[in-house]
Amino acid sequence: MSPRASSFRVYWLAFVVYWGIVLFGYDTGVAGSVVAQTYFRQHFGFLDDKGNPIKDKVAAITSNIVSVLQAGAFFGALGSAPMSAAIGRRWTLIIFTLIFSVGAALTTAAKDPGTGLAMIYAGRVISGVGIGAISAVAPAFVSECAPKEARGRITGLFQITVAVGVMISYFINYGISLNPSIAKTPNVWRIPFGFQLVPAGLMLIGLFTVKESPRYLASKNRNEEALAVLAYLRRLPPTDESVIHELAEIEAAIAEEREARVGLGLREAFLGKGNLVRFLIAFFIFFLQQWGGQNTVGYYAPQIFASLGFVGTKNSLLASGIYGVVKVVATTIFVTLFVDSLGRRWSLFISAMGMGTFFFIIGALLKTVPPPAVSSSTPADQIPPPAPSSKAMAAMLYLYVCFYSMGWGPLPWVYSADIFPTRTRHYGMAVASGSQWLWNFVVSYEGTRMVNALGYKMFLMFATINVGAMATFSLLIPETKGRSLEDMDVIFGSKTQEERDAHIRATEDALGMHGGADVKRSNEGSVREDEKV
Repeated sequence: MSPRASSFRVYWLAFVVYWGIVLFGYDTGVAGSVVAQTYFRQHFGFLDDKGNPIKDKVAAITSNIVSVLQAGAFFGALGSAPMSAAIGRRWTLIIFTLIFSVGAALTTAAKDPGTGLAMIYAGRVISGVGIGAISAVAPAFVSECAPKEARGRITGLFQITVAVGVMISYFINYGISLNPSIAKTPNVWRIPFGFQLVPAGLMLIGLFTVKESPRYLASKNRNEEALAVLAYLRRLPPTDESVIHELAEIEAAIAEEREARVGLGLREAFLGKGNLVRFLIAFFIFFLQQWGGQNTVGYYAPQIFASLGFVGTKNSLLASGIYGVVKVVATTIFVTLFVDSLGRRWSLFISAMGMGTFFFIIGALLKTVPPPAVSSSTPADQIPPPAPSSKAMAAMLYLYVCFYSMGWGPLPWVYSADIFPTRTRHYGMAVASGSQWLWNFVVSYEGTRMVNALGYKMFLMFATINVGAMATFSLLIPETKGRSLEDMDVIFGSKTQEERDAHIRATEDALGMHGGADVKRSNEGSVREDEKV
């Protein structure tokens, strides 16, 4: 059986749980585009008597609607860790998908000018709690089930689905702007917000067709179930040597972690040998990702394209939609063809250098050849087409997102899911996702202010971060391509290779001696020995 055929069930798992990541991407793009719609601004009082936007009010409300999702997501990501450890990855995702759906329903139902914004804020916070938890649990769930040969590719589907979600949000809003019968009614926000319930429903149904993570089951001493699930995922019999070897690796790592952490709790999880550096990497890789500029563009694409000369709602939304398409295509090409061949470090380094180069070019063009000013009161049919300099800057932005998609888009999630051992992976992904949402909130809250206040300097600032910080960071972290999750303790110094190999051989001997049906009994003996210690 070919590796791709044997991984079919893992791809199905990724397809199911990553509907939640479509939601992540969709919510990234939808709010900024909704607030850019003229009727939304008119209905909730963002326009003056002459129909012109009240600049400060638009900036403040846009920041609030976009950023409150991140605030909720921060707490959802952190709160997912104890739940995931207690009840498993699958049921945690089911519960938080339901929470997300409640928030989506609130934003969809908002209508009254007096209370509608409050409902949208509340709905976005609740949806954020769900999104934050899903973003922490889903990649870990997929990573724990994927074979090491294809783990980067399968886990990297995360970023493809993020990009797909963003693209869908842009084009739904663009389609609405083209339809006068919708664009002048509350459907201008009800359709985009209500659409969130579609991927949420698909994910909820799909979760009842997949099995729990074998690594979670093994960590709960349910080794008989873990062996059965691992064999099911690999489409091999439980007696197959490769399946037994993989379970032996998992058991060896868990037994080592259990022995090392008896009675030590969270302090050891974070400060144990070789662990602190992993948490620091997970925190700073997302700190840098958020300050690299892409999410500012993603959240406020219509406003940014307008600042580059794509004036008018239709022009800015169309340019944003094209940006979304380029991002999906570039991410798909990289994740499917290069993520498991080029390696993590070099992908991140090349990505950062490319991003910085094109941001420097955009900043220079915006400074030296700014687009002609167009009054906000100019009728739509009299708005001039974008100037050549505007088209050049848009092209640079499209090339920028290609480089983002080959490294700093998908790989922070892949790398964070790679480096943590089973016992602390849920805490590690919670810290990683919490960092992502914390800095996501800061950047999104300040996004419109940066666009309005900094102009070309914003692009130069992000370019400097790309080249100066992100490229340097990329060369300092260890390479994890092609290494099993259980190898990470060796890479980060928790165990020597000799210790790990000896433990694996001993566990393999035990599994071979007792057979698949006796795995649970064998493990229970190990637990009793641990209790004596």
